[in-house]
Amino acid sequence: MGEEKKTFREYLTRQGLKSTRQRDVILDEFLRSGSHLSTEELYLRLRKKHPGIGYATVYRTLKLFSECGIAEERHFGDGQTRYEPTIGEQHHDHLVCTVCGAIIEFENPRIEELQEKVAREHGFQIVSHRLELYGKCGKCAGKS
Repeated sequence: MGEEKKTFREYLTRQGLKSTRQRDVILDEFLRSGSHLSTEELYLRLRKKHPGIGYATVYRTLKLFSECGIAEERHFGDGQTRYEPTIGEQHHDHLVCTVCGAIIEFENPRIEELQEKVAREHGFQIVSHRLELYGKCGKCAGKS
């Protein structure tokens, strides 16, 4: 059993909730599908193979993933809550296209170092952070 499944099952037990086949199927598809999924996107992927899983079940299960720490809610300005796996993920930042909605993950050690430097200069200790840059991706910028 993967770390995510173990964490999720332990959380369900602590909350007095049952581990169900539907929740397992949703977790497997969520982890397989990659990051930045909205409830609707995950629901549409699941519906093809598992028509018995309803939208409300997917919504509630994603909320449970977030509550137990295996997913993080993200808001990229498109009005949808998106979910990103957290366990085993390296820290990364995001470039978000405001035209087509593309989300590009990136890592840059210099940016991380500069953030730490700025924090130290202000006597601040960083616990966590997010960096999201908004603009046009290469494809959309070429259309203007």
